[in-house]
Amino acid sequence: MRKLYSIMAGTALFAIGCGTGSLAQAAEATQEPAGVLADGTEVTEITLTGKNGVSVSILSFGATLHEFLVPDRNGNLADIAVSYENLSDYEERPNYWGATIGRYANRIAGGKFTLDGKTYQLPQNDGENSLHGGGKGWDVRNWKVESVKSGRVASVRLSLVSPDGEAGYPGAVNASVTYSLDDAGSLRIEFGAATNKPTVINMTNHAIFNMAGEGAPQGAMDNVLTIPASHYTPVNEKLIPTGELRAVDGTVFDFRSGKAMNEGLRDGTDQQIVYGRGFDHNFALDKGVTAQPELAAILTDPASGRKLEVLTTEPGLQVYAGNFIDGTYIGKNGHLYRMGDGIALEPQKFPDSPNHPDFVSARVDPGKPYRHVMVYRVSVEP
Repeated sequence: MRKLYSIMAGTALFAIGCGTGSLAQAAEATQEPAGVLADGTEVTEITLTGKNGVSVSILSFGATLHEFLVPDRNGNLADIAVSYENLSDYEERPNYWGATIGRYANRIAGGKFTLDGKTYQLPQNDGENSLHGGGKGWDVRNWKVESVKSGRVASVRLSLVSPDGEAGYPGAVNASVTYSLDDAGSLRIEFGAATNKPTVINMTNHAIFNMAGEGAPQGAMDNVLTIPASHYTPVNEKLIPTGELRAVDGTVFDFRSGKAMNEGLRDGTDQQIVYGRGFDHNFALDKGVTAQPELAAILTDPASGRKLEVLTTEPGLQVYAGNFIDGTYIGKNGHLYRMGDGIALEPQKFPDSPNHPDFVSARVDPGKPYRHVMVYRVSVEP
């Protein structure tokens, strides 16, 4: 895989990317071999680059957002995506970082749900729960690269076939994810899935961000987070939603006006913080389900000026402050990642929706394909 992680003094590259005149006026997409898996399967890396210096790379393994290079207010590039450097680590120590999650993102209680009177048992890889597809989900599948295009936007479309009964889920599913980067710094991610029998689907991207740059010695908890959500879904000790929609007003879960992630992160007087070892909760976005992506979160690093806006068509946003990253994971540039070194902002249906009739349904039927569109939009604050 390409070695761009050390580009921190990237002023010249940013200046070139922002120029006019003879320089390219279109986003560019390229692809190259990324290595092979243990079984000999070849993995592809696709790089999308905009003329403003923003660049992302996607691995076919897990349809993973592997790298996200973003300039600061001085034009210096940093990779804001916390993830592995080597393909072998993604395979041998899967940790969802940057991956496309399916069939069902987040937790399902007891690893089971009932659909049309039939109960389905899923792998239990999170205590009693099933998490992110049950341990052998779409994050550890090598997706097929369908198309790679340059132009007004640079894009890559990947696809996957999930057979009926895979990981216990009903229905054969044809899934796809398309990453599209424009010259303004917006990375659009569109998920789609069609099934031949009723099933449940909840797809998202599990990128973990640090707007100061992955591996920044101060970690990511100085990043400032804003979420337009007046309620969240509290959980029990197994991190399963209780079914309540609880107001954030007067609690550490109130991010409506924006605050640093470390505010309230270690408030042991809040039982929800104790259960999650910090923030690991779903926020019920005030916008609800929308036809087009609308704002779900803003994450900024005041020191560098880097800003990330997350938009989605889905009703929920899981915020995870890297609470289970325990210092045993070695990532890019040999950085040893620890608790609080990154923040996941995962738009999705609510956790355990198949077991909560009052939540927005995750049911997908034949002839009515699943669709989720989300956007990571980066910019720089003065």
